Amino acid sequence: MITEQQTQWTFLTNHFHVLVVLSREPNMRIKDIAIKVQITERAVQRIIAELVEDKVICIEKCGRRNSYKIDQGHRLKHPLESKHTVGELLAILTS
Repeated sequence: MITEQQTQWTFLTNHFHVLVVLSREPNMRIKDIAIKVQITERAVQRIIAELVEDKVICIEKCGRRNSYKIDQGHRLKHPLESKHTVGELLAILTS
């Protein structure tokens, strides 16, 4: 049985959770991303703004909706991971 204490943390950040969702469905609404990642819409908006600022994703308008394009070649930020790209990590976790 899994207790609440065991589920309070994960190995990946919410930033990466948002990227996983967007890699599967690039036209997903912020509201739906928030539901999937289990965070607030405001948190999703902040994360998306940070990912755009760091050029990990770009936003393209598709009518009234946004479509998010991930830069698969973007290098991971932490020195321990900097030899790897966002695309490499996504490939492992979304296959």
